[in-house]
Amino acid sequence: MTDNTLTGNVRAAVQAYLDALYFGDVEGFRAVFHPQAQLYSATEGKLVNLKLDAYLDLVANRPSPQEKGDIRQDEIISVSIGSPTTAHVRVKDVYLPKKFVDDLTLVQIDGKWQIVSKVWHFDL
Repeated sequence: MTDNTLTGNVRAAVQAYLDALYFGDVEGFRAVFHPQAQLYSATEGKLVNLKLDAYLDLVANRPSPQEKGDIRQDEIISVSIGSPTTAHVRVKDVYLPKKFVDDLTLVQIDGKWQIVSKVWHFDL
């Protein structure tokens, strides 16, 4: 598989993540996150550590940016392919009034790229 194909496949997985964020699509998140994924932040001075199900509960119980009428503001900032099975992607996105930078670590298992960790920071 070429580097361009790897990068394209990683970008497609991350675009699915960004779509799920904007539309509040829990099933879309389940498709792109590995079931054992962990999510972390230390923005407010203490470590937040969520398992995937806790994060999906949060998403399911809040209005999506689309439902709030927010303009979509997301962007893939960088993609780094570490090996044929590992990648790191940095994205920017919003859940207004918060503006986020997410660092996503992905692995390829059975030919499918999945997010295994998300570390985020936000500004108001």
